[in-house]
Amino acid sequence: MERYPFTYDHSRPFIQQAGEWVADVFYDMLPEAGFEVRDEQIYMAFQLERAFAEKRTIFAEAGVGTGKTLVYLLYAVCWARYKRQPAVIACADESLIEQLVKPEGDVAKLARHLGLAIDARLGKSPDQYVCLRKLDEARLGHEETMLYMELYESLPEFVHSYEALQSFHAYGDRKQYPHLNDEQWNRISWDAFQDCFVCNQRHRCGQTLSRDHYRRAADLIICSHDFYMEHVWTLEGRKREGQLPLLPEHCAVVFDEGHLLESAAQKALTYKLKHIVFEELITRLLKGEVRESLALIIDEAIERSEAMFDVLERQSIPIPGSDRKQVVLNERLLREIHEFQQLLARIEEELVFESALFTLNEYQLRIVEEHLEMMQKALGLFRHADSPVCWATDSINGQTLVIMPRTVKEVLREGVFRSGIPIVFSSATLSVGGSFDYVVDSLGIEDHLSFSVDSPYDYEHQMDVFAPKWSYGGTFSEKMKTAVRLLERTGGRALILFPSKDELQRFKKEIVHYPECADMRLMFEGDQEISGLIADFQNDEPSVLCAISLWEGLDVPGPSLSNVIVWSLPFPPQDPVFMAKRQASASPFEEVDLPYMLLRLKQGMGRLIRSREDSGLIAILGEDWEPLKGYIESVLPPGVQLKETC
Repeated sequence: MERYPFTYDHSRPFIQQAGEWVADVFYDMLPEAGFEVRDEQIYMAFQLERAFAEKRTIFAEAGVGTGKTLVYLLYAVCWARYKRQPAVIACADESLIEQLVKPEGDVAKLARHLGLAIDARLGKSPDQYVCLRKLDEARLGHEETMLYMELYESLPEFVHSYEALQSFHAYGDRKQYPHLNDEQWNRISWDAFQDCFVCNQRHRCGQTLSRDHYRRAADLIICSHDFYMEHVWTLEGRKREGQLPLLPEHCAVVFDEGHLLESAAQKALTYKLKHIVFEELITRLLKGEVRESLALIIDEAIERSEAMFDVLERQSIPIPGSDRKQVVLNERLLREIHEFQQLLARIEEELVFESALFTLNEYQLRIVEEHLEMMQKALGLFRHADSPVCWATDSINGQTLVIMPRTVKEVLREGVFRSGIPIVFSSATLSVGGSFDYVVDSLGIEDHLSFSVDSPYDYEHQMDVFAPKWSYGGTFSEKMKTAVRLLERTGGRALILFPSKDELQRFKKEIVHYPECADMRLMFEGDQEISGLIADFQNDEPSVLCAISLWEGLDVPGPSLSNVIVWSLPFPPQDPVFMAKRQASASPFEEVDLPYMLLRLKQGMGRLIRSREDSGLIAILGEDWEPLKGYIESVLPPGVQLKETC
C-alpha cells in the first residue's frame, strides 16, 4: 500500500500538497463517482488546511449537507500517515460512531470511491462492554437469571478456558446484544466501581482484548467524547501505575459535534465515592500481616465512612426529572468529610511504614494507595472557598457521592489545547447569534480559528416549522392531542425528541390510550441498543422513534423521517452542574440557559432535512414559547417562517 494517496515532493510543505490532493478529490474524483461539487465543502477544506499547517484549534461550523465529515476525514488520514501516528475522531456518543463507521458510512464511501485502504478502528468506552464479573453476579442473582445465563453460554469458548490464550476475536460490546434494554444492560456492563486491576478475568475480558486491537490502528481511532476525556483525565495516573494510556500517542483530534465536549469533560472529570467500594478495598490490607495500629485505623475509617454516607443520605434532596440528588452542604456533613479525610491521611502514613516491611502484596498496596489518593483529592475540594459541584445517586448497594471541580477549563487547556496538535471542532451548530463565544468560553480556549458555512439545502421549500398557540398553556393533554394529530398527518415517519427521560416515559405510558396510533410502531430509546433502534426506524418507514439523546448526529434521509416533534424546549436540566453554572453567571438565563437551549433546538431541527429530496415538518411543542419567539426564529434556516398553525 502506498503511504500517501498522492506523490509526495519532499521539497514542498506536506500539508500544502495534501490540500491540493483534497481539492482534486472534491473537484474531480468524487464528481466522477456521482458526487456533486459543493462550494461549501471546498471552502471548508481550505480552512482546515490552515489549521493543520499551523497546528491550531479550529471551529468548523458547516451546515447539514456540506459534507464536512468527508473533509476532516481526508485531512486526518493524510496527517496520520505523514506523522506515522493515528488521528482520533471523537464523536459525541456511540450512535454517532455507528453513523460514521457503518457499511454505507463516510469512511466506507471514501475507501470505495478513492481506492483508499483506511485503517479505522473503534475505541469504545468501557461501559459499552460486558463485565464478566458482573455477568457472574447477574446469572446467579434474582432477576432474569435465564436471560443472563443464555448470554453467558454464548460467550466465546476461550472466555471459559483456563488454558493459555492462543487467539481471540472481538466480543462483548453493547451492539452485540441489541435485545437488552438499558436496565438489563446496566446489570452486566462495566461501571466505574469495577476494579479491573485485580479481576482474575481481565485478560479474557472483551474490553481489555479490544483495547489492544484499536491501539494498532494506522490511520484513525474512532471513539466517543467521553472516552477521549477519560483518556485525558487518567493519563498521568495510568502512567504512574505502569499501565498504558487508554489511547496511544496521536497526531490530531477531531471533535465531531464539538459543542458537546464540555459535558463529556465534566463527566470524565468526576470523582465517585461509595462506602461499599471503600470498605471492600481497604479490608484487602487486613488479609496480610499488618501492624495492630493500622488495623485499628482501618476499622475506625470504615465506621467513619459509614457515618459520613449516613449524613449524606439525610442531606440529599431528589431533583425532579433527574436521577441525581442535590446535596445540601451543612456544618455536620462538612465535619464528617473533614474527619474522614484525617483518617485517610493516617492510613496513608501507616502504609509508608508497612511498605518498608514488605509484608503486604505490592500490587494490592499500590491499588489501595491510588484509591486513597483519589479520595483525598476529591474530598479535598470541599476545603476550598469555592465548593465543588456534587450530587448523590442511589443504587441497591448504597449511595454514590459524585464530586466534580467547578471548572474543567484548566484540565482541557493543559491536557488538550496546549498539546501542539491540530484540533478540529466540527458541527452544524457551534455558534449562537453568529458568535462562537459560548463554546469557546465554556472550554477555556485561548487561541482558535473559526468559520461558518451554510447548508446548501432549500429549507424555505423543504421545511415547515410551527409552534402551536395553546388554549390552556400547553398542558400535557394538549401536547398529546397535537402530537397524535401530527403523527396521523405523516402516517408515523416521525422522530419525537424529549428533553428528559421522565417526559419520554410519561408519553410512552399515555400513548397507548390513543387508538389513532394503535397501528403505528413506536420505538423508545432505552428499550434496546441505540444503533439497532436507529436501523429499525430507518428500515421500517412508517415507524416512530422517541428519543432523549438523538438531538445530534441522527442521519436518516428519505421519507422515514418526515416529521420532527420537539416535545419541550430543550433548556438545560435543573441539576447540580447547571445550578453551579447559573450561580457563577451574572446573567444565568442569557449566558447559560438560552444559548444551551438554542444550540440544542437547532440541532434537533437539523434531523429533518438530510438530503435535497427530503421535506417535512417540525413542531415545537414548548409550553411557553411565545416570549422566546424572536430567539427561536433566529435559529431557523434562512427563508423559514415560524407558524402557529400547521
